[in-house]
Amino acid sequence: MTHMPTMHAGNIAIVGASETTEIGSLPQMSMLDLHAEAALNALRDAGLSVADVDGVATAGPLAMEVSHHLGITPRWLDGTMVGGGSFMLLVRHAAAAIASGAARTVLITHGESGRSRVGMNPWVRAPESFVGQFEMPYGAQMPYSTFTLPVMRFLHERGMDREDLARVVVAQRQWAVKNPRALKRDPLTIEDALSSALVAYPFTKDMCCVVTDGGGALVLTSAERARDLPAGGRAIFLLGSGESAEAPLVSQMEEAGSFHAFRRSSTEAFETAGVGHADIDHLMIYDAFAHLPLYGLEDLGFVGRGESGAFIAEGHTGLDGALPMNTNGGGLSYTHTGMYGMFAILEAVRQLRGEAAAQVPGVKTSFVQGVGLFFAASASLVLGTADTV
Repeated sequence: MTHMPTMHAGNIAIVGASETTEIGSLPQMSMLDLHAEAALNALRDAGLSVADVDGVATAGPLAMEVSHHLGITPRWLDGTMVGGGSFMLLVRHAAAAIASGAARTVLITHGESGRSRVGMNPWVRAPESFVGQFEMPYGAQMPYSTFTLPVMRFLHERGMDREDLARVVVAQRQWAVKNPRALKRDPLTIEDALSSALVAYPFTKDMCCVVTDGGGALVLTSAERARDLPAGGRAIFLLGSGESAEAPLVSQMEEAGSFHAFRRSSTEAFETAGVGHADIDHLMIYDAFAHLPLYGLEDLGFVGRGESGAFIAEGHTGLDGALPMNTNGGGLSYTHTGMYGMFAILEAVRQLRGEAAAQVPGVKTSFVQGVGLFFAASASLVLGTADTV
């Protein structure tokens, strides 16, 4: 009996990775234009064409809208949509498809006209949904107003305050200063972050993500096939992964001050990769708002409960830190089209390839953490260079 190869342990490779040529304000491009440009750039990066693709995955539009727009006839499709972290799940699902033989080469695309709203469907939460019935009537209508109570609980339980949120912004801005593509590149102080316009307590404007247009794409195939491709020498490998979810209502989280889905997906990612926290050289944690890296550091187990604020304050995630985090500037300073997950993965790939704008020396492993909706879904990836396989 032939045993199916595992989707982990470096058997699946990312051979193409690219963003749209520009990110920021792109009113001349529709949502599908952004998907297409990112997809073609990623295929070019892999040395492949649309004719080589037999699997298409995306979140937002239907996967068949993207495949048809690009002229691809797929035999495998995935349209899993759990919010901004969907792309971490899609990498995991694509890896499983390739390992099982359901697809040979998978293209994962993202494109959003988040700022210009060209070709975008309106963002609506149905009044008959659970959120519409039990949270929206009380003013919890947008992420920044929905996250407020959990964040206040988190800070209270740990003896932390708004300065710890501000330090997250400042630490990530230091990375953005070194990144020419980042939307916000001006140096920032804690006082600046605290004194910017109040959005929803405890969040100021600087503690909330930027709003941009842009897109990105990945091309995945088997490690065996990757060796024969022109871009095979730049391939990055999936070592481990995990996914989980809680309730679609923030009010029904297992624990307001901790995201248990982060804990579960990251535990599986470490176990399937066969590595520990000390083996990780680089970290990307989805950061639509300043509290998410704090939750992430603790719930992923990189620091103990209540230690995340001090860890960042002491510079461990910064330019010369032991655990460089969100090295593109993150959703707070680099870009955030509405669903940021693709950009976090792409930065991890760049760091592992040695091609990042703010390159960290010697990166061989990267842990990428995504969050979907408002503390609802979670997915974790452990990526590595050929040296780690």
